[in-house]
Amino acid sequence: MRVAIAGAGAVGRSIARELIHNGHEVLLIDKNPRSVMPDRVPDAEWLLADSCEMSSLEEARLDTCDVVIAATGDDKANLVTALLAKTEFGVPRTVGRVNHPNNEWLFTEAWGVDVNVSTPRIMSALVEEAVTVGDLVRLFTFRQGNANLVEMTLPEDSPYVGKPMGLIPFPDNCALVTILRDGQVYVPDSEQPVEAGDELLFVVPAEGEDELERLLAPSSHPS
Repeated sequence: MRVAIAGAGAVGRSIARELIHNGHEVLLIDKNPRSVMPDRVPDAEWLLADSCEMSSLEEARLDTCDVVIAATGDDKANLVTALLAKTEFGVPRTVGRVNHPNNEWLFTEAWGVDVNVSTPRIMSALVEEAVTVGDLVRLFTFRQGNANLVEMTLPEDSPYVGKPMGLIPFPDNCALVTILRDGQVYVPDSEQPVEAGDELLFVVPAEGEDELERLLAPSSHPS
């Protein structure tokens, strides 16, 4: 897979190293000469250019990329890069870094962004996930599928503690992805009972989140 990363700062270089380690071909693009440091990621391609300019993206051969990651520290540049990648070069998958939480609403398909990554949102979700019992915590949003990856730590007073998963009437279009228990990952099994303290990970549409909360933790979320 060929991946272009706009922004060769600490974030962009870290992403590049991880992708290269996983066997992918990576191109790093940055308009700041001080950020172009091939010795930092020697296995990547490097291009000194402005990712907001068509000529730069043509030079980068963006039409040959499978993914474009807009990872600069400027939200405006990330939006323009994603939009050009999607509309002018037909890149199948775009990922946009959100630097300022107030701009998150802009990072949608209308601006060519398939997936947005907001560091403040991720950090707050991880904090909530660590301390919250009986509430759904949204970890990730899948833009194309209009669904979210959510987590709930099952409370002791849930009516389904000790009951097999196959007997739990989950909402429509809700999928239990995995169960985390005592440091182990369990593949969901219809005959396996759930236990208090289980961390349940679901993929569920946004409109189904309230129903899922009320189902699993009715005492905390009365109708």
